Amino acid sequence: MNTTAWSDTLHATDWSPLWLSLKVAGVATLAALLLGIVLGWLFGRKRFPGRQVLEALFMLPLVLPPTVVGYAILVAAGRRSAIGGWLREHFDYTIIFSWHGAVVASTIVALPLVLKSASSAFAGVDRTLEAAAATLGQSRLSVFLRVTLPLAWPGILAGMLLAFARAMGEFGASLMVAGSIPRHTQTLSMAIYDAVQAGQDDLALLLVIVTSVLSIVILVASNRFLSNR
Repeated sequence: MNTTAWSDTLHATDWSPLWLSLKVAGVATLAALLLGIVLGWLFGRKRFPGRQVLEALFMLPLVLPPTVVGYAILVAAGRRSAIGGWLREHFDYTIIFSWHGAVVASTIVALPLVLKSASSAFAGVDRTLEAAAATLGQSRLSVFLRVTLPLAWPGILAGMLLAFARAMGEFGASLMVAGSIPRHTQTLSMAIYDAVQAGQDDLALLLVIVTSVLSIVILVASNRFLSNR
């Protein structure tokens, strides 16, 4: 691509897929972080019957094809499902073909990355420090917030950054649930696919470069947090 072509492509590019991807990935990462902290503490600290099976169920989206995850969401929350039908009847709302659907899909596929990191981080916290805090009259919640969570936070944050990158790149499940509606549900990954299908190679290359740079920055940041643990 020559300089003139680059300039023309930059000026003609609709950047709404980038902003939508950042919004979807941000909301999905926050949801995955909250769930991942709770579940990571549970699986990293507690031993109970069926724990390994339950943890495996939450880790499934990491290995399942994204289309399977998308189909499961459609079955659970589609317009013909009990949940989807109730939402449509009482609130005239559906996650199907909306950016909220992309958030749900991205949260599900990103959660295992936070969960695994959080579980390992909580398991690695020195419990003698927690015991020392407890002897000083701290409640369990106070010990968790002031001792356990800060010590585990670098590992959790590394997992959160990986989850953000995964949510940014989500395609299959989001496409099935939210579709690829320009300026509404079309994220970066979908915009790249649509550009290739339309023969807009210059646009596809530009979006690929933007996505790759963002991913590299996130991975470098994640590795730095992991190396500081």
